[in-house]
Amino acid sequence: MRASFLLFVLPLFAAEPPRFMDSARLTKLKAALPSIEQLFARAHEQIGAPGSAWGVIIDGELVLAKAYGVRDVKSQDAALPTTAFRIASMTKSFTAAAILKLRDEGKLSLEDPIEKYLPEFKNYGYPTTDSAPIRVRQLLSHGAGFPEDNPWGDRQLAIPDATLKEWVKAGIPFSTTPDTAFEYSNYGFALAGQVIQVASGIPYREYIESRLLKPLGMTASSLEPSAIPAAVRANGYGRRDDGFFEIPSLAHGSFGAMGGLVTTVPDLAKWVAFQLSAFPARDGEEAGPVRRSSLREMQRLQRQSSFTVDRARAVTSGYGYGLGVSTDCRFAHLIGHGGGLPGFGSYMMWLPEYGVGMVAMTNLTYQGPARVLSDAFDLLRKSGGLEPRQLPAAPELTGMRDSISKLLSKWDADLLRNIAADNFLLDGDLASRQAQVNSARDRVGKCGAPGPVQPENLLRGNFRMQCEQGDVNVTFTLAPTKPVTLQMWDFAVIGAPSTAMRTAAQEYVRQPREGLGMCRVGNALSGDGQRESRFQLNCDTGTAALAVALRSDGVMDSAKLQRAPGASCAPITQGL
Repeated sequence: MRASFLLFVLPLFAAEPPRFMDSARLTKLKAALPSIEQLFARAHEQIGAPGSAWGVIIDGELVLAKAYGVRDVKSQDAALPTTAFRIASMTKSFTAAAILKLRDEGKLSLEDPIEKYLPEFKNYGYPTTDSAPIRVRQLLSHGAGFPEDNPWGDRQLAIPDATLKEWVKAGIPFSTTPDTAFEYSNYGFALAGQVIQVASGIPYREYIESRLLKPLGMTASSLEPSAIPAAVRANGYGRRDDGFFEIPSLAHGSFGAMGGLVTTVPDLAKWVAFQLSAFPARDGEEAGPVRRSSLREMQRLQRQSSFTVDRARAVTSGYGYGLGVSTDCRFAHLIGHGGGLPGFGSYMMWLPEYGVGMVAMTNLTYQGPARVLSDAFDLLRKSGGLEPRQLPAAPELTGMRDSISKLLSKWDADLLRNIAADNFLLDGDLASRQAQVNSARDRVGKCGAPGPVQPENLLRGNFRMQCEQGDVNVTFTLAPTKPVTLQMWDFAVIGAPSTAMRTAAQEYVRQPREGLGMCRVGNALSGDGQRESRFQLNCDTGTAALAVALRSDGVMDSAKLQRAPGASCAPITQGL
């Protein structure tokens, strides 16, 4: 029994984790920092806050920390990167991490009804008779059915636990049935703070500061503003026609779990670096207070909130656990959260697969500069160094590539039988498989050695073979067997572009294109090469594809920008 268990849990083969392939990546990214610094300086002036502080994190290191303006209008003391700002709702990520830590320690379950920790919810009046009880996970993803309460919740930071429990006893109005919709709820995270206290047996503030902040070295941070020396703490301000007015910070109370943390750029950078450290999934010991798998769980979409499209981009947004999760035309996995209170505004944003993140804090009501950080990521893109980690090809993929390439060079029925999964020769018999191979070979002639495998995952990839009259791109998928076998393949023949075809493509991108900048023509992706070809474009702001058609006399008939392979959106500019 023991031996069979070990066979079950061991991986089928050892896989390397994804890694950055460009050896000059870090140099390129750091070359963009002066431009980002200029962007931050302009943004401070445009926002008009008394003070602001900014940071850029790359591979766990705070590589840029800047501050502008003043932390205190009256004294005119300068804001510094080490000035402490209240980050409001960004605190929710700490609350969610604490819940997951307690879950991992076996002290609670995300599926627990919250009445287990808050008896006031027993026999609660839900909006419908078929409502399921609110569970812990719904508090973390804004799915408990409570109404959006930003202006109201911002003023409740200091209320004591006893008052919160009295409010719960009196009843919380529902805006939706639990677990049916997304609606942002500070109340829900205040209740999550109560769950932490009951499950851990210690006050929320003590738990966060001793179990999360201290292990991460966030020694300049606290949930209680008065615990931060006044000389290093930013005062919060509002603005009216006659200038700024100070807004005193509320003390820590039961709503602190939704928005009470006070921190600095270096400390917050440690939190962002910790979140980034969870990627990629890999072997090795844990190095932080929360498991890497749980951090990734926080950063995975749990509840969708919106989908928007305009001329420039499409964005789908939602919520993980204590963190916003979105996908846009640039990035498939963008994590962020803003914070806004009377007197403060902040934002943090990072790209898990790229190893980069940014933070920004201001001492002006609700001025969280999300757009500025997004623009800063665009500057990193233009550096040419902002590329995601790539998965190295597993030996099983390269081995299958070698077998398939041998078949393209010389047909061997026995070789195909040896590598084929049981479905492969049922989905297409031996004769039809040979016909596929012969058809590709007849069109392109003799081929050279296969190129490197581009893995999509551990069991799927593609490779390209350069041949006498064009190229063949082979896509293949392995079956979930041991040893692995071939369950699917596909051959795409790509005609070698004529001189006229490549010249037409290069002429089309001679001028910068809206949304792309300057582009360079790369490999052909498809087409016969004589009358039509589709090219990869490598542009200042990313990649695109260009479909070109020529007339019989070699003059361009049409050109159209398209979505690049693997990209989320098509370029703005379309056609001639």
